[in-house]
Amino acid sequence: MLCRYGIPMKMKHSILFTGLAAIAAMVASPPHAEARQRDEQDAARRAMLDGQTMPFSLIKRRVDAAMGGATYLGAEFNPSSNRYRLKYVKDGKVVWVDADGRTGDITGRAH
Repeated sequence: MLCRYGIPMKMKHSILFTGLAAIAAMVASPPHAEARQRDEQDAARRAMLDGQTMPFSLIKRRVDAAMGGATYLGAEFNPSSNRYRLKYVKDGKVVWVDADGRTGDITGRAH
């Protein structure tokens, strides 16, 4: 069935659906998430090169040993405090472990 402007009704719905799907995709993935992660990684690298923190691989190795077989999921770096927050799953529960970037010592845990 043709509408007033000669575009089939199904095509109008298809165009509308495609536009709404594009808007939903833009809203679902914030453009600043990748930039924030890159800034965080750059800050961690600068702190390590400036001698303010240990290399992350050494810190992770220490925390892994203390977590006794938990599955590592990822980490965040806080440049203002030079601390890492590592995320693990153990026995079906998420565990966050805070580590001092200067010493690699565990400073806290949260379940």
